Amino acid sequence: MANIKSAIKRAKTNEIRRARRASQKSAMRTSVKKFLVALEQNQDNAAELLQQATRALDKAVTKGLIHKNAAARKKSRLMKKFNAVKAQA
Repeated sequence: MANIKSAIKRAKTNEIRRARRASQKSAMRTSVKKFLVALEQNQDNAAELLQQATRALDKAVTKGLIHKNAAARKKSRLMKKFNAVKAQA
């Protein structure tokens, strides 16, 4: 454990930030998973869930959780799956 006051404070803030990032990243993954489940079950709200998932990915980029190209790749793949299912119906 750190002895210096500034090091103690740094350790506390690092732990708080780590927990916050983990929570935000988990929420992002959850929104993507909700969309994928809705897409498999052919639910009507898949388009709305896609919008929420892309918004969550964009928010993750602005918060520095994931790289912008990773978010773009994930959004592209989600759109591709959505359009494929939409074309079949």
